[in-house]
Amino acid sequence: MKKILLVCNAGMSTSVLVEKMKKVAIEKEIECKIWALSSVEAKSVNEDEVDVVLVGPQLKFAINQVKETFPQKPVAVIDMRIYGMVDGAGALNQALELIK
Repeated sequence: MKKILLVCNAGMSTSVLVEKMKKVAIEKEIECKIWALSSVEAKSVNEDEVDVVLVGPQLKFAINQVKETFPQKPVAVIDMRIYGMVDGAGALNQALELIK
C-alpha cells in the first residue's frame, strides 16, 4: 500500500484533491492511503507512516521545513497546474513517480 500525505496551510484546501486522487486510485486498482494535513499537523507524523509527501503550491516557501520533517522520504511541491485544476490523476501520478 502506497501512503501519500498532502501538506497544505490548514489541511483543508487539498481535501478535494485528496478525494479525486482516491477515486483515481480505486479506478486504477492502486492500493493507497491518501490524506491531507496542515503543515503543523504534519510535524507529528512519524516518517514511517508515509511513502511520499506532496506540498501544496501555497506552501512552496516551507518545502525545506517539510523535508526536515521527512528526511528519508521524497518531498515535492504539487505541480501548480495539477493543483489548480484539481487533477487527481496528475497528482497521483506525481506521487507515484516520486516513490519509484
